[in-house]
Amino acid sequence: MRKIRLFPIAILAGILFLVDFYAFRELSPLLANLSETNQRIVSSIYWGTSIFIFVSLLASIVSSVKAGKLSRALKNSINAQLISFVTKLVYIVVLFIEGVITLIFSAFTNEIITSNSEISSIIGLVVATIPLVAFIHGVTHGKYRYKVHKQDLFFDDLPEEFDGFKVVQISDIHAGSFDNEAAVSRGIQMINDQKPDLFVFTGDLVNNKADEIVPWMEKFSKIQADFGKYSVLGNHDYGDYIQWDSHHDKALNLEHLKKHHAAMGFQLLLDQNAIIRKNGQELALLGVENWGLGFGERGDIKKALNGVDQQDFKLLLSHDPTHWQSIIKELPTKIHLTLSGHTHGMQFGIEALGIKWSPVKYRYPHWAGLAEHNHRYLYINRGFGFLGFSGRVGIWPEITVITLRKKQ
Repeated sequence: MRKIRLFPIAILAGILFLVDFYAFRELSPLLANLSETNQRIVSSIYWGTSIFIFVSLLASIVSSVKAGKLSRALKNSINAQLISFVTKLVYIVVLFIEGVITLIFSAFTNEIITSNSEISSIIGLVVATIPLVAFIHGVTHGKYRYKVHKQDLFFDDLPEEFDGFKVVQISDIHAGSFDNEAAVSRGIQMINDQKPDLFVFTGDLVNNKADEIVPWMEKFSKIQADFGKYSVLGNHDYGDYIQWDSHHDKALNLEHLKKHHAAMGFQLLLDQNAIIRKNGQELALLGVENWGLGFGERGDIKKALNGVDQQDFKLLLSHDPTHWQSIIKELPTKIHLTLSGHTHGMQFGIEALGIKWSPVKYRYPHWAGLAEHNHRYLYINRGFGFLGFSGRVGIWPEITVITLRKKQ
């Protein structure tokens, strides 16, 4: 059994307590209007709920570690704790900003300006309902709110027969997190509705164990593509994040996972390539094992290029987008398009009104959508599934449709 480390839990408990304490303190102007009895009732509900959520989270962590997989209880506890934390944090931040603005006005007017604490608290509560509603939507509907992202890419050296060739990509299925068969089936139907010439999956089929995909294999096997279905492994597919009884069990799990790919009709590329032919012309599809900064550098792009002509048009499947950054710096061979996933767009952010932001940008310079360097393209899929936080807010699950175009 994997050990539970107490120090991170203690740090987490401390942070949560501070946020709870300050949020409750800022509510005091509103509570002052209540009778002592009602104040005690509100206080008991507030602190009782906070303690219950945290204790439930700890209990579900212990249970999931023993079982070696994410339980429904853990997913629900994570969601509840995250919603509670973010809502209270936003409330505190709003009141802090209001206090700073008041100080600035006081400094410029040379007058002591005091804010109405009751009105400030009400404004804070109103603003805090925005993330509350957003996160509730994210855990109930947002995680299955599949969006089709279409992108035409133009190349002067694309073989003419592949002009208009449609590549449909999904990534990060994380089958162990699914809890809605009808929604997943709808997402798969949306994939087929794009009528892909080529279908590719760029890794993280499961969270940890191969058997997570078994209940969903029949559904994913229904994906159709005229020129085949291809896949690669992601960092979670290797079983690195749970404790195994032996190295043999871990290796056996990976072998089972590879067989599941085959059973669904996915041709798994492990530092290999496949030649896609159309009317006498061809392009090279490369696939590498997971290579990512901080997540295991297993993949070998040179092996994947074995037998591929220098002049061939090349598509690469590589789970982690940091691999692309390494390739464009160090690999002399031109790879025209790399398809990745991994980041999930952190399942939280803003993509609206010309704004594209997620906290994950501070970890990955390229975290969603298209990037380009010296006529070499990278496309990062936002993920089909979800992990950890059982929801999505602002960054919706993605089905990517890339149409290759011959530049005239």
